[in-house]
Amino acid sequence: MRNRIQELRRERGWSQAELAARLDVSRQTANALERGRYDPSLPLAFRIAAVFGLSIEEIFQP
Repeated sequence: MRNRIQELRRERGWSQAELAARLDVSRQTANALERGRYDPSLPLAFRIAAVFGLSIEEIFQP
């Protein structure tokens, strides 16, 4: 699944570690999410959307 996590994180000037802290996941998980190597659970997808203030559909594309 494609996503805009890296783009959105960079727009806000956050490091992967900062994003990981905001999501309560490891930096390695944040990296895997950005690269599309890991599809988040539904609760994590909602947390990601909330952190960026967007809907899930605005972040993830099939």
